[in-house]
Amino acid sequence: MFKHAQLQSVKAWMSDPAHGALSLHVRIQRAIRQLILDGALPVGKSLPASRPLAQSLGVSRDTVEAAYSQLHAEGFIERRVGSGSFVSQRARHLPRRQQKRETRCDEPPQLSRRAMAVLQSGGVNNFQGPRPFAPGVAETRHFPLAIWERLERQVYKEFGTQALEHSAPQGMACLRSAIADYLNLERGAQASADRVLILTSSQQALSLCAQVLMDAGDQVLVEDPLYQGTRKAVAAAGLEGVPVPVDENGLQVERMAPLAANARAVFLTPSHQYPTGATLSLDRRLQAIEWARQQRAWIIEDDYDSEFHYEGRPTACVQGLDPHERTLYIGTFTKSLFAGLRIGYLLLPPALVAPMTSARTLQDGHTASIAQLTLARFMEGGHYSAHVRSMRALYAARRDMLAELVHKHLRAFLAPSIPAGGLQMPCHFVQDLPEDAVVRAAHAARIDLLGLGSLYASPRNDAGLLMGFAALTPGEMRVAVGKLAKVFAGLK
Repeated sequence: MFKHAQLQSVKAWMSDPAHGALSLHVRIQRAIRQLILDGALPVGKSLPASRPLAQSLGVSRDTVEAAYSQLHAEGFIERRVGSGSFVSQRARHLPRRQQKRETRCDEPPQLSRRAMAVLQSGGVNNFQGPRPFAPGVAETRHFPLAIWERLERQVYKEFGTQALEHSAPQGMACLRSAIADYLNLERGAQASADRVLILTSSQQALSLCAQVLMDAGDQVLVEDPLYQGTRKAVAAAGLEGVPVPVDENGLQVERMAPLAANARAVFLTPSHQYPTGATLSLDRRLQAIEWARQQRAWIIEDDYDSEFHYEGRPTACVQGLDPHERTLYIGTFTKSLFAGLRIGYLLLPPALVAPMTSARTLQDGHTASIAQLTLARFMEGGHYSAHVRSMRALYAARRDMLAELVHKHLRAFLAPSIPAGGLQMPCHFVQDLPEDAVVRAAHAARIDLLGLGSLYASPRNDAGLLMGFAALTPGEMRVAVGKLAKVFAGLK
């Protein structure tokens, strides 16, 4: 029979608001199961008959019978005709809660070498708008949601339940065709629908490139400073990332061969280098293409936000200049539309389409069909280009506003480097300040900043902050700069 404490434990379980969505018999069954797992009901212990337990709990006998039947089916109790119900002999093998707690404390998880390399490469900041100054966060309040909703309804009307099915691993043909047309027109690419692979993000594209094109231990060239997502992809694939310095003209291509004579690839952000915002000069683009030809290596071009160039038209992409088909072009709609869309893509050399598509199927199979079909119509109808033009003007004004506010209110601490494009602005310290302490203090004030020094392979003297401006209105920016001024004042 139950002791008073055990009966009270079952009643507490039944009355707990957290379990309110469960039916009565499930609450009773789980309460008794927990008593067994905790060792409060030992092996062989007899349970109360269903009628008196029902009376004690204020429920029907059928409710208790249903709970007992479930416990019996799961193997927690034995039911003997004419004798009653007892805690099963199998319960002697159940781990006790205290034992599990000790295991968690004493034994660290056994991770693979790849996982350890990822952890040691530093955490990727999980910026969630609309916290002020989070880098790379796009404005969504100006998105033409009514148009998107109308196009999505059209998709449902035309495709019906087919829109709920799996997409082809390479992606919907209509979206691949729309992306190819856009890249040819706007980025000067050499694109066709059959060379486009639809993915869920640019991060997935980076990971696929690192895992499919190279073997663990191979050398790859990376920019210094470097986007953290690229660092993660390189570490996860077990590659040796060799940093190449960046200056005002982008990656110093002439230093690539001396630094790593046997490198298999180079990761580039040529339109807006992350985080400096520098644009890779034309002569360096051509040098990189020749390097890849001679080395039989790959250029992995991450064109994550080239739509937002504020000083004339953006430079044509490297892929469009490469006659040797050694360049893989990565694009994403996370920055140009909205992060929740979860669509990115790879423009591939013909020989890589099949292996990349096969490798992608091992990760997540496909990208959601409804989103692809809706985005294809959004692009085909001219809405994508119109939205990008509108946001380009808005972001340029916000970039200038941030530069003005930093100069006016934070010039004792920061000097902005106004970028020609992108969604974030690098700002360097004008006095000796602890970068990590500034970032932590700002985070405590609900401001998301990224330390520039954390993006370098080796310590640098030009420490500072990367400040996103795209998702903030002028009023929100003024308030946030005021808070940041107080953060700096508190560090003196």
